[in-house]
This record gives sequence, C-alpha cells and structure tokens, in this order.
Amino acid sequence: MNQDLGRVRQMWHLLEPLHAVLYYAPETFEEAAALGYGTEERWPSYFAWRAAPLGPVGAGQVTAAFYGFAPAMVERYVPAAWEAAAPADVLAARLRAVDRFYRRLLGEEAGALKEAAALARRAAEAAVHAGRPLAAANAALEWPGEPHLELWQAATVLREHRGDGHLAALLTAGLDPAESLVSFAAVGAASPEVFASRGWSAEQWAAARERLVARGLLAPDGTATDAGRALRDEVERRTDEMAAGPWAALGADDTARLADALGGVWLAVIGSGLLPGENTLGIGKV
Repeated sequence: MNQDLGRVRQMWHLLEPLHAVLYYAPETFEEAAALGYGTEERWPSYFAWRAAPLGPVGAGQVTAAFYGFAPAMVERYVPAAWEAAAPADVLAARLRAVDRFYRRLLGEEAGALKEAAALARRAAEAAVHAGRPLAAANAALEWPGEPHLELWQAATVLREHRGDGHLAALLTAGLDPAESLVSFAAVGAASPEVFASRGWSAEQWAAARERLVARGLLAPDGTATDAGRALRDEVERRTDEMAAGPWAALGADDTARLADALGGVWLAVIGSGLLPGENTLGIGKV
C-alpha cells in the first residue's frame, strides 16, 4: 500500500470511532427508549439510527445496503423500526444523542472543533455518491450548526462512502455477505464470535466456510490460505482506492491538518471505553 492510500486508511481509523460511538453511548439508549425502542440490546435502535436517512425502507433494502447482516436478523427489526418512530423523528433523536454525548465528553472543548469540522465537511462534500446509497442518503441531510455535530455528520458521510465502496470491493472479489465475514475472520480481523452478532446461523457460517475452502481461500481448519489472505488484501486495497476521492479533493496538506486536529477528540472517544476492543470492521487489525 503506497503512502497516499496509507493516509486514506489512517483517516478511516481516525473518523470511524467518532461516528460509531453513537451506537454505544448511554445518551443514545436514552433517546432510543424515549422513541419506544427496546434497549436491552443495541439492535432495535441500531437499524433505525443507521437506516433512517434512507427513509421508511423495508428489510430487503436494508439487507442489501448493510450487506453483512443475515436477512433473518434484519427482518426482526425492519420495518418494525418505523412502527416505533418515523425516520424523521429517528434522525432528530440521533442528532440529539450525538450532541448530548459529545457535550458530556468534551465539555467546552466541543466548541473548539471548528477547524476539524470545516475540513471534514469539505472532504465529505467532495465525495462522489454514484453507486453509494448510504453515503448519498446521509449527504442529503441538512448540516447541523454546531462544530461537534458538523464533524460527526461529516464522519458519518465519509464512513458510509467508504463502506459503500467496500461492498463493491467484496462483490468484485466474489464474496457474498456470509463469505465476506468468514473470510475476514479467517485473516484475524476479529474472532468468529464477534461476527456472530451479524445473525448468521452456525449452519450458514459453516456452509460459507465450505464454499471458501472449495475456492482454495480457506484451509479445512477455517484459517486463510495464502490465496485467501491475498484476496482480502486486495479487497482492502480496492476499498482504500475507492475511498480516496474526498482526500484527494481536500489535498495532502489539509488532510494532514485534519488528521492532527482529530487527535484530541479521537483520544477522548477511545478513552471513553464505550467502543469494543474487537470489532467487525477490523479497526486496528487492517
């Protein structure tokens, strides 16, 4: 991976936690409960928070857009999510949760994110959304006025832009939704137990593993072969390439400025202890 793509991946590593903390913050669960979602686990509100920019879509559309979740799992929560609250109400509550969390985490420092917010927004607004439904849906939302909220929204657009491109890379590699997770676990991105959160049954997981063994991508014990590792490396390289546009538009110097400006808030989010140490995105592993 050349230096430019290394910077692209670094920006993902810096911005992803800023977005993803939404799904774990106590403020999020409080807002979810106020809307009528169950909070014993995060999934009832997770599907609502993430899919709301798409509108009141059905399980098929969410399964297609999210890719790695088992269809049966999505069907448990969608379209029931819209019976609890309309997407517009979910979006308003989502922003309230982010606002409350970041104000609690950063205090007066939340207002000191103007430079980071402006730079991240420039990158997000430069993203091309053709073939990227989740990025396009989030980019169509009105920008909030406060710097910490603007930064969060920019991080959200950029992570969904990267994620949409990642799905294209998986499709190009011939990895279906279950195979994408099995192959990722096989290279050590996270344990199979972590990927079990995506709802695939033991039988479905084993069937996907057998398909990958037949392709020579996995050994019979479920570990990746050299070919399997090479394919996953290619998927990550293509993902970085397809995520590079916003950073090329922002320019090397301003991207470096943003990376520096994100250090404090990134450390604060990581230091909150809310994010899991092992995750299905392979942050810290790829």
